[in-house]
Amino acid sequence: MWEWPTFLDILEARRRIAPYLQRTPLRYYHSLSKLLGCEVYVKHEETNPTGAFKVRGGINLVSQLSPEERERGVITASTGNHGQSIAYASRLFGVRAIVCVPEGANPDKVESIRSLGAEIVEWGRDFEDAKRNAERLAEEKGYRYIHSGNEPLLIAGVGTIGLEIIEEIPDVDVIIVPVGGGSGASGISIAVKTVNPEVEVIGVQSEGAPSVYLSWRKGSIVETEAVKTFADGLATRRAFELPLEIMREKLDDFILVSDKEIREAVRLYVERAHVIAEGAGAAPLAAAMKIRERLKDRKVVLDLTGKNITAEELRAILCRGV
Repeated sequence: MWEWPTFLDILEARRRIAPYLQRTPLRYYHSLSKLLGCEVYVKHEETNPTGAFKVRGGINLVSQLSPEERERGVITASTGNHGQSIAYASRLFGVRAIVCVPEGANPDKVESIRSLGAEIVEWGRDFEDAKRNAERLAEEKGYRYIHSGNEPLLIAGVGTIGLEIIEEIPDVDVIIVPVGGGSGASGISIAVKTVNPEVEVIGVQSEGAPSVYLSWRKGSIVETEAVKTFADGLATRRAFELPLEIMREKLDDFILVSDKEIREAVRLYVERAHVIAEGAGAAPLAAAMKIRERLKDRKVVLDLTGKNITAEELRAILCRGV
């Protein structure tokens, strides 16, 4: 059993990150509400300085490193947003950061990580390969390894999203959250369910990367041979133990959506809300479209976790729609 972050940990995380991050907007959208037949609000995590939600966890964790850990430096693996969060937080606190990424990772995200001062190590076909490389280097060089999911401080940090949602909309019925490693879904569910256990929290993952979904249903880790999705924030080949434990207890449901449905959601965000969402960030809208009958007349929050989509991907999606 892993040590779960508590509601108190999330409150402490909010205090720690408040000097560095502004509260993100939570906005009602009439056009999306009309489309889905329910009251739709969007939590705009893409407005964070890294363009994604994970920076909350990065700041909370790096701010708590010991002097010895700061001296050693940190290393992590990422397909993009987690790496940006660790790079951003490490720059804030003067810590050396190394981020291992797979070959062919989102070039915009990789460049952003580099521009934030982190060193890039590119190796492997996917996140799992990059993760193994980071673990190997941490063992060899003595860096403080930061797992992208099995870190209570990361989960507590991103759990502050749930605090903000429940404070602004205490009577929310449903919150839909994308799942890559599951830190966001687990942190949000701890925060929200502590305040109101009746809120329904739904996770969503890509059909082409269903490892966490399969693990959630089975109750034990399921590792897939490959991932086949353009949504790199959902491209997890193996579930993480700590978030899975939390989601198994806290999530009310888990939904798979296709890449076609995710692309349609990216397009809908541009057309109906005039905002840009990356694949993972658009997945909750894709899920809401899929279960719209179930959501009818309810108050729903969609967690738009990031906007870091390449110009080429966005152009292709919009042109395909035309």
